[in-house]
Amino acid sequence: MKYMMFVCNDTEPETDESLVPDIDVWVAENDANGRRVTGNVLAPPSAATTVRVRGGEVLLTDGPFAETKEVIVGFDILECADLDEAIAVATAHPMAHNGRLEIRPYADL
Repeated sequence: MKYMMFVCNDTEPETDESLVPDIDVWVAENDANGRRVTGNVLAPPSAATTVRVRGGEVLLTDGPFAETKEVIVGFDILECADLDEAIAVATAHPMAHNGRLEIRPYADL
């Protein structure tokens, strides 16, 4: 089953950095066992462009639509047997300590 994992910053990161796993190790392990399909870090919200269409007119806004302290800073596509496995993969990610991870299964359309 495929999951999108949004990697987000947080306002209350782990204070003991020795508890935070190494991101390079997490990526290498999950790439090697096929659980991580792809992933990347995103440019900051200031580089975003918001696109809307209203009344047939394309409206573009520089930056994110909503102002927030917590932002999506990256993503990973996971291939896991089930939600429990996806949660285990997320738990081992460094941003589980310094941010937050939102896991969403692909919709069954």
